[in-house]
Formats: sequence, C-alpha cells, structure tokens
Amino acid sequence: MGLTVPRPQPEPPRRAPGGPTRRAALRGGAALAATGLVASCGYGSRSPDRAGSGPVELTAGTGPPLSAGTVRVGHFANLTHGTALVGLRRGLFQKELGGTRLRTQVFGAGPSAIEALNAGALDLAWIGPSPTVNSWTRSGGTSLRIVAGAASGGVRLVVNPARIRTAADLRGSRIASPQLGNTQDVALLTYLAEQGYEVDPATGAGEVSVVRTDHKVLPGAYRSGSVDGAWVSEPAAAQLTALGAEVLLDERSRWPGGAFVTTHLVVAQPFLTAHPDVVEALLRGSVAANAAIAAAPQRARADAAAYTELLTGGRLEPAVLDRAWDGIDFLDDPLATTLRAQAAHAVAAGLLKEADLRGVYDLRPLNRVLAAAGRPPVPDAGLGS
Repeated sequence: MGLTVPRPQPEPPRRAPGGPTRRAALRGGAALAATGLVASCGYGSRSPDRAGSGPVELTAGTGPPLSAGTVRVGHFANLTHGTALVGLRRGLFQKELGGTRLRTQVFGAGPSAIEALNAGALDLAWIGPSPTVNSWTRSGGTSLRIVAGAASGGVRLVVNPARIRTAADLRGSRIASPQLGNTQDVALLTYLAEQGYEVDPATGAGEVSVVRTDHKVLPGAYRSGSVDGAWVSEPAAAQLTALGAEVLLDERSRWPGGAFVTTHLVVAQPFLTAHPDVVEALLRGSVAANAAIAAAPQRARADAAAYTELLTGGRLEPAVLDRAWDGIDFLDDPLATTLRAQAAHAVAAGLLKEADLRGVYDLRPLNRVLAAAGRPPVPDAGLGS
C-alpha cells in the first residue's frame, strides 16, 4: 500500500433532503477541515494522498454496482473503531459492495462526523453514542438510524499522578475531553457531577476545568502541563500512560458487566430508505470484520495499528498498542440498553433537554445478516423502528 490513491472524480451535487448540496456542504465545512480529515484506503486501493484533506474514493471491488454508485462512510483513526480499521485494511467492505465505489473520511470526534452526516456529506459513520443521541433528538427522530454495534470499552480517565491520586484531588485540575458533546465529554461531565464538582457543561469552566482538546495535540498538552489528565478513548489513553500518566478510572467499572457502547454504526435515514442493499452489504463487511478480530485478535491488532499509522502518519509503540487494544471488545450487538443510560447522562449534564430514543434503531438488516450466518438476532431494547 505504498502508492498514491487517485483523487476522486467530480460528480454532480447530491442534495440531502432539507439540507445543502454535498459540494456546498464540503466547501463550507470549515468545522470539518479543522478536525484534520484524512483519506483512507483498503481493498483495491492505494495509499492516501496526505496533502489532501477531503474524502478519497477507493477503487471499487469486482462485480456490478449496487443501487448506489458511491457510498460515503466516516470513521475515526481510534482503536475503538477497530471494526472499520480492520475491515478497510482487509477490503471486507469493498468486497461486499462489488462495483459500488467507497469513499471514506476520518474525523477527530463525533460531533464533526454528525455535522457531515446531517449536511448530506456522509451516508454512514462509525460514531459514539452521545453525538448520535444529540442528532436524533434535535432532528425529531428524522436524521439517522443505528444499524449495528462495533465496540465496547476502551475508555479511561488517565491523570498526572504527581498532581492527582484520587477523585478528591481533581478540584482545580484541568482534564481534557475530545470535543464538546462527544461521548467521552458527556461521560466526564457525568462523573464530575457525581463526585460533587460543579462544571458549566458549555464552557467547561468550574471546580474542575474540562478542556476540549483534539487527540492530535493531547500528548503535547499533557507534557507541557496544560492539562492534568484526560477522559479519552484508545489509543489516546495509552499514549498518555506511556508519558507517565496513570489510570484513575476505567469506564468499564461504571457499567454492569463492564459492557457499554463506545462505537456503533449509523446511517442517514434517506440513504437507508433509498439504498437498503448498500447498507446490508456494509453490514456484512462489519460482521465479517468483527468475526476476523475475534478469530485472530493478534493479527487484527496489527492490522488496526498499521492502518492507523497509514491514516495519521504516527506509529503506535508496541507497549502502547498492547495496553490500548486489550481494553476493547468488538461486537455486533449495539448494547441498546446502555445507549438509553448514556442519553440520560447527556440530559442530566445539561447538554440535552430530553432524549426520546424510540425508533433510533433499525436492526432488521443486521439481524438478516446474522441469520444468514446462523447466528441469533441482537435486541434493540424496545427502541427499534
């Protein structure tokens, strides 16, 4: 994968119902560019052109295209998005899509990916629960549907041990989260409130300062003392521990059985309605990726690390990779009951007024894929369409 991916060819503007054309959304997406979007590659493709910041079209697989000529998919370069990383690295999605072209785009945090999805610049995205709930609620249940799970765990509160040894030491500290309203941001605000600290959810100011910090600059911020710790997903947490930080809290300890949704796959509702065959093809790739991770976790870990390095240009040291990967479980079940709880956290934190999630899931395509593989269906906790 050492060659350069050809840049995508121009195509007619694609209008999202009630939103701007795709080209206009990308032209005006200063917030998207600020998150450091990079291209990805995989089956039948070549290495991304790091000079470009827009989406890159991957070479299609073999066979005729499905009902959409192109599908646009977003994900993060985080290990908690291992389903996407391994599936793209091995070409599992492209294989299922046949002649339908795949465009991928990497985001730094969930709210930016949701902005792109809502603007009609993405069709599907691997994303965390809080931005999903926010989009669903603000749109009145018309923006997206959750169609599969992806990951549980892989989130930790890591702190400078010279400054913080217990939760009582957090007063006056500066703790980072990736972005206002993202999943780890909500979890941090919830935890601080439970510990009795007052924090303004919008500004992050309070008895503990919540500092929204991009993963790319977080290690430098920690080294300089600009932040005293962070509530982040992997590999960011492991990268900070490699710099001397210690784990104050593993979020798994806060959930029954240690399981909670970290990443799931969402689809824009207009795309799901118009192209169910494309969605189901991607779900077959997702199920295949999670099965591959379970069957050979060491190989999958290496694939995810190699793909992350390709996307970011940064190599994960073996010790960092081991520590990060061991805290994540990859699964098809979206863990719907934990989404309900996380939505309640966002309301309690003051980031949402209400969270009626009835209808947010459409697991029928996933359950058809699982049935074809001889596996039982996964539940939607009464929140299905």
